[in-house]
Amino acid sequence: MHSVFGTFDFYSWVTLPIIIFCSRIGDVSLGTLRHVFMSKGFKKIVPILGFFEVLIWIVVVAQVMKNLNNVACYFAWAGGFATGTFVGLQIEERLALGLQVIRIITNQNCDELLLALKRENHGVTLVDAKGSVGPVLMVFTIIKRKNVQSVVKLIQQYNPSAFYSIEDIKNTNQGVFTESNAGSMASIRKLFPLRKGK
Repeated sequence: MHSVFGTFDFYSWVTLPIIIFCSRIGDVSLGTLRHVFMSKGFKKIVPILGFFEVLIWIVVVAQVMKNLNNVACYFAWAGGFATGTFVGLQIEERLALGLQVIRIITNQNCDELLLALKRENHGVTLVDAKGSVGPVLMVFTIIKRKNVQSVVKLIQQYNPSAFYSIEDIKNTNQGVFTESNAGSMASIRKLFPLRKGK
């Protein structure tokens, strides 16, 4: 029994695959965040994330190429990629960066909903429109992503039959936001200035 474990290459079959697995989690998570920051217009942080993403990737690739006969490295590579994708998405969801516009379309009275939105200091824009079955009211509000669920709850509470859609937007100029909205977005913009729209 002692001779069996004495010839076992613990580094190649245990330590190295663990290193590859953890490294892949790191570089794939950074890649996911890089794409998110790029889509949000945070240009200054994108090259930094890209640098460390590729640095980790090339180190891991070098180790895999040195151990092509080690199937454990292949599984560690694939497992790290899958786990890194999941971790990156979880981090992105928790950061909840960016702004979103909620469009609410209703043919019912929505005065209570509008008052609730204004109480939460959400800016609203009203537009009279004509739907397929008659006149409707369109309500637009631009909010931070972390506040989306609270606004959706207000819609479900005051106008549960209303149609609404949610869409990402890259940048805004002026507007009415909650205090947490304005403060946090201002801090992010100071760190990573957004590209101004044309």
